[in-house]
Amino acid sequence: MLFDGHCHGEPESTLQFHIVCMLTTFIWELFAVSVASVSTVIYIMLQSSHVLFSWVSHSCIFILVTKVFSNTWKNIHVRCCQLLYWPIFLQDHNLRYWSCVEFAEKAASQKHLMWSNVVVDILLGFFFGIALWFKAEPVCLWVSNFALDITNYWLRTSCVWLMGNPAGFKVNTELAGVLGMISLTAIQIWSTLWAYMGFLLIHFTKGLALSGILFGLTAAAALVIDTISLVTMHILTLHLFLSLLYSTQIQAVAALWRLFRGRKWNPLRHRLDSYDYTVEQHVVGSLLFTPIFLLLPTTSAFYIFFTIVRTTVCFICIIIEIAISFIHATPYAKIILWVKNNKRFPSGIWFEIAQYRHSETVATNGNNSSCGKLQKVAYGSSSERTVLVSFLHSNYLNLGEVVWPHYRSLFSAFSKSSIGSSAYGILSGRSIPCSLGANLPPKLPWIVIPWKEYWRLCHDSVYACRWRDPYSHMH
Repeated sequence: MLFDGHCHGEPESTLQFHIVCMLTTFIWELFAVSVASVSTVIYIMLQSSHVLFSWVSHSCIFILVTKVFSNTWKNIHVRCCQLLYWPIFLQDHNLRYWSCVEFAEKAASQKHLMWSNVVVDILLGFFFGIALWFKAEPVCLWVSNFALDITNYWLRTSCVWLMGNPAGFKVNTELAGVLGMISLTAIQIWSTLWAYMGFLLIHFTKGLALSGILFGLTAAAALVIDTISLVTMHILTLHLFLSLLYSTQIQAVAALWRLFRGRKWNPLRHRLDSYDYTVEQHVVGSLLFTPIFLLLPTTSAFYIFFTIVRTTVCFICIIIEIAISFIHATPYAKIILWVKNNKRFPSGIWFEIAQYRHSETVATNGNNSSCGKLQKVAYGSSSERTVLVSFLHSNYLNLGEVVWPHYRSLFSAFSKSSIGSSAYGILSGRSIPCSLGANLPPKLPWIVIPWKEYWRLCHDSVYACRWRDPYSHMH
């Protein structure tokens, strides 16, 4: 009866198993078709935009827009390429069959780094965009009031203060009046443009929120950097003008000082050579040196003030750029794996040697004449000896050691040479670096294939995940 029951029950369990398999296959097929269809629609939209941009790429307006919003354009281009290449990232590429495990692990890590960065960036941008969309009006009001406060109660007041006796220093009244009027005129022009273009602020805020929802948080942050550079154009213009004036005076004073010492700069050998100047050259040099040197403190006061303002703006842009680089460089997949099981990140092995003393009972063999078998006979004496035992232990990476190799390139821009050259450029009146070069993912070529083939590629990539063993590469 038990055998008959088992035989009658087996077809029923097999039928249930086939039903579950068919249902699972149908769900995966439906999911793959849905994802492939949505991705194909996005692919067609991106291809249409790419063709449209290629048509207008030679127009002056398009070139100007790409120059002004260069950071935004780069991040959007990288995000579009990542969205196009996601089915290729999802493929296995036969990593389990690679002869070198190290190369296979690096390739898999790069693939997981790419898709995890895309997912996290889009999620962060979605939350940021939704919050900004519903709080657009309060944000616009705060930005407008902040801009007016900076313009009316700080820039104008500081320019008037520089036209007097700043910090008790005596400046040239005529030159300070000219530089102050130029600065106030530029600030007034900016305030007038802000008053006329202020109604566009609400549309820009909603566009910023929409860019975060569609392209991720990094694209929205890049748009913020470009916007800050655009709305502070009057500060940049005044700083460039004062930098040109200040650097010209510094170079003139240095050249005249070399004239008094009988020296001349040799541009071919990059050194100072002796030179015999005439009396007329010394007289003309003395007449030029006095007014230039006496007007230098007035120019320096205005230059130092606008350099501080410009450096503050550049510092804000650099902080946002560093945040973008951190988002791109963070290995989210590795962090998740480390939190789940840190033993998947070994960093070496070591042996622990220990000494143990134990008692061993001394035994003798006796011969039993009745059955002819050996017997163990124990007696009270025992001997002690020392045994060396080695235990194998493994070291594992902590979270800082896991993420630090990805962040190492971010701090390469803060070397002593770069900081020293920036400081020398500020003191000599050269331009201030306003960007460190965002650590963007590697630029991918634009993919152009028929939309039917792209749909099939997306479908096969999603459907193949059903049969893939996520731990197969560990064997």
